[in-house]
Amino acid sequence: MSRSRHLVVMIKAPRLGAVKTRLAHEIGAVAAWRFYRQAVLQTLNELGGDPRWTLWLQITPDCRGLFPPAWLKGRKILRQGKGGLGRRMMKPFDELPPGPVVLIGSDIPSVRRKHIWRAFERLESKPVVFGPAQDGGFWLVGQKRSPKIYGLFAPPVRWSTEYALEDCLRGVPRQAVGFADRLNDVDDEAAYQVWKKGYAFKLPKLSRLVLNDLTGDGHGLGLGHAGQEVRIV
Repeated sequence: MSRSRHLVVMIKAPRLGAVKTRLAHEIGAVAAWRFYRQAVLQTLNELGGDPRWTLWLQITPDCRGLFPPAWLKGRKILRQGKGGLGRRMMKPFDELPPGPVVLIGSDIPSVRRKHIWRAFERLESKPVVFGPAQDGGFWLVGQKRSPKIYGLFAPPVRWSTEYALEDCLRGVPRQAVGFADRLNDVDDEAAYQVWKKGYAFKLPKLSRLVLNDLTGDGHGLGLGHAGQEVRIV
C-alpha cells in the first residue's frame, strides 16, 4: 500500500471575535481577525501544490459553509470534531491513510516549504517530530505512525502556555523524538509587530484581493458583498 506524506493544517472559520482571541486582547478583535485571515492565505499559498506531500485542511467548526469557498476549493478536508485540543490533534494520526503525518497550525507566517520538508526528513529516523516555538510551545508535530504513538497529547497538557511542549514530551521516550526548525507563532503584540515589519504577506504584483477569495459570500462576518475589493493591510 502507498505511504504518502500528509501535511495537515488546522484552521478555524474566520469569524470576527472567534479567532486569535489571545492576540485580540492586545491588538483588538479586528486586527487579530485581519492577521488570521492573512496568515491562512499565506500558509495555503506557500504550502499548497507541493508534490512531496498531500495537503489536508482540518477545519472547525465542522461546517464547510462557514469557510471561504476559495480556502476549501479542491482541497482535502478533515473535520476536527468534538473534544479537547489534544483529542482533535490526534484525529489525523488516527484517520489518515498510511504514511507519515505532519500537523501545523495556520498562524505561523514564517513557515516555508523547506521547514515542512525538514520535518518529514526527521521522521525518516525518528518516530515523532516537534517544531519548537520560541514561547515554549510548539508549532509543528508529526508522527511516522509505524508504530503509532498514542501518548503525545496525554493529559494534563497546559495548552497555550510555555509548558505545552514539555508536557507533551512527557508521554514520549526522548530517544524517539526529533526536532524541526524553531519558529514563532503570533500570539501577542510583540510577535505581531515583528510580523508586520518582516512577514506581512504580499501577493506578487497585487496589492488587493477580491473579497470572495477571502470570505465567499460573507457568511455573516460583516464584510460587505461578495466581489467587493478590500485592501490587505
